[in-house]
Amino acid sequence: MKKENKFFKDVQKAFNTGVSFMLPSVVVGGIFLAVALATGTATDAGMEITSPFMQNLNDLGAAGFAMMIPLLSGYIANSLAGKPGLVPGMILGFVANNPIGEGQVKTGFLGAMIMGVAAGYFVRWCKTWKVPATIRTIMPILIVPVVSTFVLGMFYIYVISIPIGAAMDWLVQVLGQMQGGSAILLGLIIGAMTAIDMGGPINKTATAFTLALMAEGVYGPNGAHRIACAIPPLALAMSTFIDRKKYTAEDRDLGISAFFMSLIGITEGAIPFAAKDIKRVLPAIIIGSAVGGALGMATGVEALVPHGGFIILPVVNGKVWYAIAIVAGAAVSAAILHFTKPSLVEEKTEAKKEKTNEQVEVAK
Repeated sequence: MKKENKFFKDVQKAFNTGVSFMLPSVVVGGIFLAVALATGTATDAGMEITSPFMQNLNDLGAAGFAMMIPLLSGYIANSLAGKPGLVPGMILGFVANNPIGEGQVKTGFLGAMIMGVAAGYFVRWCKTWKVPATIRTIMPILIVPVVSTFVLGMFYIYVISIPIGAAMDWLVQVLGQMQGGSAILLGLIIGAMTAIDMGGPINKTATAFTLALMAEGVYGPNGAHRIACAIPPLALAMSTFIDRKKYTAEDRDLGISAFFMSLIGITEGAIPFAAKDIKRVLPAIIIGSAVGGALGMATGVEALVPHGGFIILPVVNGKVWYAIAIVAGAAVSAAILHFTKPSLVEEKTEAKKEKTNEQVEVAK
């Protein structure tokens, strides 16, 4: 029991460390992307930026977002194993967040967090190896990073990614069979899929499905998907504003950034919050996004471009219901967080109780 508690505490601490190092990248990327896309024009291919300066700003924002997940996984591993875990964690996080292998599978931030933990514990184990003094000096800079990256990287590609790829193909088939059936149920599923991994494989499966239907002139499912894209960051922005005592000053500042990301449909704006408190945040945003997606489908909202957020309102059929669905879904998520997320004082009190109980057990 003690070992289990220590494991979960170490992992939670590692997640918090990863998020704290990731935050500047999220803020920089989100603000630059929001400013650049706000000057764009909605087209069939998405938001098109015509100004060369704004395109450069957009590229800088995209670079900030590209660094976000590797930083998260790298510093998760660093927290668990020290400096030798940093590079393997970052590489594996990059791999998890980009298509790889025969099936070109990506697992997004959830996969990156898992690989960060795996890298941390694998490197920690490597550091216990009994090696000659001559080799010990090159262990942290050569042997440990190379071995850990190779072993875990190949395990990810050949063991983890294959069943995930098969599952995504199955999801596409299921969604295809549902088209033409219950619009509300389809909206619920698309909304939930959009939020569940925020840019990961399930989210991208929903994207691929809605894009395929757009090519056939069916825009309703894309409307549900684009509504759901904006809900997670807006929900967290609302939650940090309404329930300020439940968040640190750093989290509240991040809520402002999340608000701007919601305007341009960047779901990843909620990732830092989910990484720190996944058991409360993830269910809340999944339910809220499902509600928003269902409401969009029920009211006949259609998004005519492959982008999300309020920025595409000019090219949406059913503008009022589109906006209502986003706000309603975000409000549902924020309400769930209001009732499930404890205040910072309560969390500290609970942590003190756990520490006291541990001390009593040790004394026995």
